[in-house]
Parts: sequence; C-alpha cells; structure tokens
Amino acid sequence: MKQIYFICNLHSGRASAGAHLAMIIDKFTAAGFQVTVHPTQDRGDATACAKLACDAGCYDILVCSGGDGTLNEVIQGCMKSKTQCPIGYIPLGSTNDFARGLGIPKDPEQAVDCIIHGEDLVCDVGSFNDKYFTYVAAFGAFTEISYETPQHFKNLLGHSAYLLNAISKLPKIRAYRMRIEYDGGVIEDEFLYGMVTNSSSVAKFLALSDVRWDDGLFEVTLIHKPSNLVEFHKLVMAFSKIQLGLAKQYLHYFRTSHLKVTALDEEPVSWTIDGEYGGNPKHTVINVVPSAMTFIIDKTHNMLKE
Repeated sequence: MKQIYFICNLHSGRASAGAHLAMIIDKFTAAGFQVTVHPTQDRGDATACAKLACDAGCYDILVCSGGDGTLNEVIQGCMKSKTQCPIGYIPLGSTNDFARGLGIPKDPEQAVDCIIHGEDLVCDVGSFNDKYFTYVAAFGAFTEISYETPQHFKNLLGHSAYLLNAISKLPKIRAYRMRIEYDGGVIEDEFLYGMVTNSSSVAKFLALSDVRWDDGLFEVTLIHKPSNLVEFHKLVMAFSKIQLGLAKQYLHYFRTSHLKVTALDEEPVSWTIDGEYGGNPKHTVINVVPSAMTFIIDKTHNMLKE
C-alpha cells in the first residue's frame, strides 16, 4: 500500500481545511493510500515535519494543504533533506499563486483527484541566502502586504484583504538604491520594486506565457523610480489598480540563473519569499537550484504547457 504524509494548515485561507479534511482522507484511502496526517501547530512546524517525512524515506507522496506560505515551509524542510518525494498541493490559502501557475485546481476535491491521477512535473527551486523559495522573492512596494495582513482579515475577506492593506500603504511608497549583479550584467539604480520569479502568475502583477519550470533560469522584473512627481503618481496608480502594463517604460526584465542584490542605502530593504517575510539582508544572493523538486499536477495542464 502506498504511503502519504499529509501536512495540513487548518488556519489557511478562510480556515476551511478542517471542513474538507474528512473528504481528503477518504478519497486518498479509497484510492489505495495509507494516510498519515499532521495538522501544523505553529510557524515552522511544516518545515520540521516535511524534513522528517523525507528523511524517513518511506512515503510515496508528501501532501500539503494550506496557502503559499505553508507550501514554502514544506519546501524548506524538503530541501534540508537528502531524500525527496513528489509533492501534492491542495491550495486552501487566500491567493495560491503557485497553484494557479501550475494549473492545480482551487477546488479541494479536484485538487485531491489531481494528486491521485496527475503526473510529475520537475521544478527548479530558488535559494535565497540560507532559505528557499518556489515561485517569488521580492522587495519594495507592497511586498510586506502578504505577511503583514492579519490572518483573520485574510480568512474573512480573502484576496480583498491584501488589496485594502495595499491601498493603505500608498502614501509610504519609496524607492531603494540597489546594485543588482546577474548573468551578463550589472544594474545600479533606484527601484520601487523588484521580483525574481519562477511562475506565470504572481498576485496578478505578472502574466508570462513562456515560463519553463525546469530551464535553470528565473525571470527578474525591476521597476525603476520615475524621474518626476507626475510620473511617480501615475505609477502608484498603476500599482493600486494592479495594472503594471501602464508602467512598461519603467520596467526592466531579464532571465538569469544567479543574482546578487546589494542594498546601497542605510535603511534596510525588506524581502518577501513566497508571501512570507524573508528578512532585510544588505546582501542577497539568489541562485537557481535546477530540477530540485517534483510536484504532481494535472495531466491536461502539463500537455498544454508543452
């Protein structure tokens, strides 16, 4: 009998995981799996449990239910282990960017079916100093929104909670003087925002159709500071409406396997990785870890990407 280790965050999204728990276990059991369930108890618990499950070497699938932050914790644990197993993701968070990019259904029952009947997709993982991320590492405007928005607001309002919190931050938007070194170049300027991604979708800011999950490259998007107050106001409005297409003249985009970012101002620059607080290091080194993780996705979506 195949073994599943199931890590579930009962507080993600609208705290609906508990309502689906019986259905999830029943469907896996009916499909011939023996399920070991661990509800997360505190921040970092998913990391410890994921490492424990991988180290055990007896599980066929590691299943995670929750939001992108919970999934990130699971990735931290997996990357710390010498043994890997495929990951099945049941997205129950407020945004679920990574699941959207992979075509994993947002309906819990369909997501379980995807794990039972889907196929493997090998993905690169990003290393961020001593941490890891699956789909985004970002600094600048609004990056703190995801981890500063209270969980009970996320549960009550869903994605709207992030937007309301973002609007409250508009008067505080500032630029950061950074030096960015990457494969083949160096950029030094003032930036409002920067993100390193391995995803076709990041909170509706990003829409790319030619992303490959295992090409050894990440996509980098930088937004330069406008030269005057009028242009700055237009750019802020583009942010508030999540319409970065209005700000193309300030965008700098490239692909790279390595990135070194140095903050040149005295004030620290905060980062977010997969929607969680990533610290405020003065020097940040980001590398692609090629083909590091395997996710189970819908077969149809995988065929469409090929």
